Amino acid sequence: MPAEIEVVQLSWTEEANIIIGQSHFIKTVEDIAEIMAGSVPGARYGLAFNEASGPCLVRTAGNDEALVADATKCALATGAGHTFYLVLGPGVYPINVLDRIKACPEVCRIFCATANPVQALVVRTDQGAGITGVVDGASPRGVEGDADKADRMAMLRRFGYKMA
Repeated sequence: MPAEIEVVQLSWTEEANIIIGQSHFIKTVEDIAEIMAGSVPGARYGLAFNEASGPCLVRTAGNDEALVADATKCALATGAGHTFYLVLGPGVYPINVLDRIKACPEVCRIFCATANPVQALVVRTDQGAGITGVVDGASPRGVEGDADKADRMAMLRRFGYKMA
């Protein structure tokens, strides 16, 4: 059976984050929409889910048309069945919702949760396509030193994740 691996560059609105995952059921669309509504009130988001049976449609939800369009563009670019693309608007971060999304009964795995550039590694066969992994951001350029550690700790405190 022939199979081809393709690198698919994904893109979405600047200053937004994306969570890419795999699930097993169309109910994922409504469940992730409910997670968003209950996790971060007023959060702007767009969601697309690639249905893998029946009519095989890209199913969508969200409260921001541009972010729904971004998620849909990512879903169509990979064409990978049972994958979802949740684009979080500016000011909303994966850390705000990731634990709840991972606990969603339909979610099988999370490929990434990031604002970095993402390349999806997609395998295409006669049956369809699937994501085997992602390239999230860039490779390391070195090892942090004392000044880099201090910068990292200061950044976490600025974001409010660590106490004085």
